[in-house]
Amino acid sequence: MGKQRYWALVDVDNCYVSCERSFRPDLNGKPCVVLSNNDGCVVARSNEAKKMGITDGTPFFQLAQQFPGQKIYAFSSNYELYADMTRRLMNIVRNNCAEFHRYSIDEGFCVLDGMENFDLKAWGEDLHCKILRGLGMPVSIGIARTKTLAKMASKYAKRYPGYHHCCMIDNDTKRQKALSLFPIGDVWGIGRRWAERLLAANVRTALDFANLSRSFVHTAFNVVAERTWAELNGIDCIPIDDMDMVTKKSVCTSRSFPDMLTSFADISTHVANYAARCAQKLRKQHSVAGAVGVFIDTNHFREDLPQYGMFRTMQLLTPTNSTQTIVKAAMECLRRTFIQGYKYKRAGVLLMDACPDTAIQTDFIDFNAERYDKERKIDSVVDRINRRNGTETVVLGSQQYTAKNGKGKAAHFAEAIKRDRKSPNYTTRWSDIIVVS
Repeated sequence: MGKQRYWALVDVDNCYVSCERSFRPDLNGKPCVVLSNNDGCVVARSNEAKKMGITDGTPFFQLAQQFPGQKIYAFSSNYELYADMTRRLMNIVRNNCAEFHRYSIDEGFCVLDGMENFDLKAWGEDLHCKILRGLGMPVSIGIARTKTLAKMASKYAKRYPGYHHCCMIDNDTKRQKALSLFPIGDVWGIGRRWAERLLAANVRTALDFANLSRSFVHTAFNVVAERTWAELNGIDCIPIDDMDMVTKKSVCTSRSFPDMLTSFADISTHVANYAARCAQKLRKQHSVAGAVGVFIDTNHFREDLPQYGMFRTMQLLTPTNSTQTIVKAAMECLRRTFIQGYKYKRAGVLLMDACPDTAIQTDFIDFNAERYDKERKIDSVVDRINRRNGTETVVLGSQQYTAKNGKGKAAHFAEAIKRDRKSPNYTTRWSDIIVVS
């Protein structure tokens, strides 16, 4: 397979469930699920839940019907907790390898340069123990000469306890064996449509695909499939830039409402919060947006009710990531979208034409340098306060829901979403820190 560097793919086992269990070790070995927004359906499952037959997307209310008499522990999604726990986990990984590239919220690639004299299998097992000891979260590690093979190895490490959480594919015999047992539809880079075409051509395993001629793959598919073919054959060719989190060209926040809404005031508060979330996402990736769009929709499952849906956009004269400016534009879009008399179930905000915040093309007439600098400073302070004290500690007035919470105060965005089973934000809010007595 040639003289190449080794890659290690570190993947958190059942990430969201593992974050919850980190603070609830009494749930280890018990069926646990994490639910989508508004506690709608299952989006994450423990191994025990998977063995019971619980599938992704199962509506929460159906669990009691499908599994009568069985105790299933369900949590509302707590993305603030998951983001912070995985950040801590990735920092541990980063400190134990020469170079690290985060790929998603729960996985990343290590470059194992300068570790030729190490027992890499032992290194992987030791890293698993460090993370488990430090955070209480299990990971599976795959080590190989290419990123695609490393990702495949991590699946074997997750599936078979005998690997002790780390599988290494370091010679051609192991590579061929691994490929022969791996379904083509599970190969990284092979989408559902390609998998269907390949299965129709009797290509059922990763080895079947790797044994095709390179020219056929290039002609029948595209350069992405050809890279996957090369990686399965031990040729490291996926650019390192493709491993880093790519800056998004558009940012969207959309959700269903807990109940159907009819008034502009109620919907505008949701839209203001969605717009503020989008602006925060832009600042996090150091981008600005050139256009704002808002859509609202009725409940299409209620055939007994009149239906309506509309999407309106507004071009910004000067691209921005200012919460105030983006929320103001979203409100204008909503005013042009909303029609009285319908029962609305869903809304969303889409920021488009995103570009780096280092190259803003200003509008000669509209641009106000003093106002721009003031908004930038306000956003910076608000972001810092919210990071330190919890999401939505400081919000715009338009983000305050008129409905009161149990404490007699105007409810925030997170409180307006149905999350009856949400765990505390143990690591990001002072009020939620565990007290040991």
